[in-house]
Amino acid sequence: MRIGGVPEHFNLPWRLALEEGFFNGFLPSDAGKPSLEWTDFPGGTGAMAKALREGELDMALMLTEGIIADIIHGNRAKLMQLYVQSPLDWGIFVNDFSDIQSVSDLPGKRYAVSRMGSGSHLMACVNALQRGWNPAELPFVPLQNLNGMRRGLRNDEADAFMWEKVMTQPHVDSGELRRVGVCPTPWPCFVLVASSTVLDTQPETVKAVCEGIRTFCCDFKKRPGLAGIIADRYGLPFDDVRQWLHETEWAVDNTIDPQMLENVMDTLLATSIITRKVAVGELVWNGRWAF
Repeated sequence: MRIGGVPEHFNLPWRLALEEGFFNGFLPSDAGKPSLEWTDFPGGTGAMAKALREGELDMALMLTEGIIADIIHGNRAKLMQLYVQSPLDWGIFVNDFSDIQSVSDLPGKRYAVSRMGSGSHLMACVNALQRGWNPAELPFVPLQNLNGMRRGLRNDEADAFMWEKVMTQPHVDSGELRRVGVCPTPWPCFVLVASSTVLDTQPETVKAVCEGIRTFCCDFKKRPGLAGIIADRYGLPFDDVRQWLHETEWAVDNTIDPQMLENVMDTLLATSIITRKVAVGELVWNGRWAF
């Protein structure tokens, strides 16, 4: 079972659960326990969507809006459950020497994105819509990942980009970047997704993995010294991690609110990321809100 996610602090529960053998108590024992293999995807949701489409990945932790858009565009993966219940705070970043001083200076500026259809692309459109700008008028420059976007700003290939606030803070502290604004997602930020192939061939294993991570996340924030562990492991400022932990809620049940899915599709439609909506039952496994 090949599982993918961004190499960031949100996915530490997965990394620890795998390192500690936590899933062994949940996986089906018939014909031997399947092995779980984690792969980092610095390219984010767009890269994982491509891997799911091409059969290179079985399950993934993806941005809610990104995978919903990709399913509507033909990806046959399905949402299994929420992973992070709280919103994601997207920072809006420019080079420290940039003449952009505030969000109001951004209309007409070039946005670096990891790839078209990625979270950095979709949330730039959401931010524009919320501020009354026309998302169709935003110029986008695909640059693969966070490091590519940072280089793009330094090389004057782009003017600004959006990325998760805490993960980018070290580059602000170093004097490389400035954060000129923040845009939270207007919905729960991460979902657990499975490919149609693995749902057809190993549904019980998928359900066991889902149950295992929910159980692990129930007590995750009670771990002694957790803020220090995250700060050390990901090179993040301790105080920022402590505040992030206070604000972040992992999902501990397997329900998905159908109205939330409608809201995401309405926003994607308004930003022209999608050209049509689908029945919400087409987005989730077997058309159910819980299993």
